[in-house]
Amino acid sequence: MSSFQTLDQALPDAQFHVTSPGRVNLLGEHVDYNQGMVMPAAIDRYVRLAAKPRADRLVHLTALDFEGEVVFSPDHLEKRVDVNGQPLPQWALYPAGVAWSLQAGGLALNGVEAVYGSDLPIGAGLSSSAAVELAFAVLWQEMADWRLDRMQLAQACQYAENHYVGVNCGLMDQFACAHGVARHALLFDIQSLSWQPLPLPMETAIVIADSGIVRNLADSQYNQRREECDQVLKILRELIPGIRSLRDVSQDEFETHQDTLPDVLCKRARHVIEEIERVKQASYALVENNAVRFGQLMLAGHQSLRNLYEVSLPELDALVELAMGFGGCFGSRLTGAGFGGCTVSLVRKDHQVEFSRILAEKYHSQTGRTAKMHVCQPSRGTWVEKLSMVEVN
Repeated sequence: MSSFQTLDQALPDAQFHVTSPGRVNLLGEHVDYNQGMVMPAAIDRYVRLAAKPRADRLVHLTALDFEGEVVFSPDHLEKRVDVNGQPLPQWALYPAGVAWSLQAGGLALNGVEAVYGSDLPIGAGLSSSAAVELAFAVLWQEMADWRLDRMQLAQACQYAENHYVGVNCGLMDQFACAHGVARHALLFDIQSLSWQPLPLPMETAIVIADSGIVRNLADSQYNQRREECDQVLKILRELIPGIRSLRDVSQDEFETHQDTLPDVLCKRARHVIEEIERVKQASYALVENNAVRFGQLMLAGHQSLRNLYEVSLPELDALVELAMGFGGCFGSRLTGAGFGGCTVSLVRKDHQVEFSRILAEKYHSQTGRTAKMHVCQPSRGTWVEKLSMVEVN
């Protein structure tokens, strides 16, 4: 677990501290790139970054989680190499991509020396990459004389991940890391970019179970699912004039034209269209403080991800099934892109410790794997603190 004390030992004259949350998606999986509605929450697990400016414009990064160090120039980012001409390590592509994206937008960057680490599990689907991206975006903004609003920063980070790192992620992850509100889920309409915080029921806690199966998003079937949705849209555009995304296809229109789709594409489309409706229903449940209804929608979402979108694994299914067998659990589902990573459960707060212990024990007994449990609450979005000279010394 990284703390600023650890970071300051590595960079004792740091002038900035940045705290950037991960995110968990409660409902609305694989619909953000279909312009749908999603319901993530920033969580109180963080990437923490200590930094100071450099006069030579070089970027010197130390990533404690990877025991890695690299120096690159913002003037040679297109080549994706360090100052010695060596390829940037994978972990460095995220901050380098943010620098590349901001500069592509005409924004000047300062040189920086930064040390960072996190208590977010890497590759578990909790948006450690988006948290890193927002941390550096907010840092560079704090050090510069330009200003973007939070949505623009999130979009710049998404652009970096799409076009520099090479992952076709939607905007949800970066949005949630940037806009988190303590104790609230975020209802985010990707199409209009409108959003509102919705309070989670007071008696609940979010429990995340890391299956222990790490997935690399760039190497997974995530991009294939995006391509399949694009194929669906191409077919349906010939039949439903004016649609711009699967978000624009009503359930009635889908039922009318589903027979024109190959079986696999039909399943993908059904998940997306029904999942968007589940998010709408979940927002009503939160307004009514109805944890039971919200949990039912979470479980239905998991079943759809397993059967229609086919992104679950036996281990994730086991975690969900075991969670739903616990009396204090309202709902459970895989979260993130799938193919490994985590499940998220909404649990009675007074049962969270017992739930975590029992779920971990039963999962190990059934699969032989160890699940790391994270009891969370929704957090505020990425923030930066400028240190006084007294604090630095």
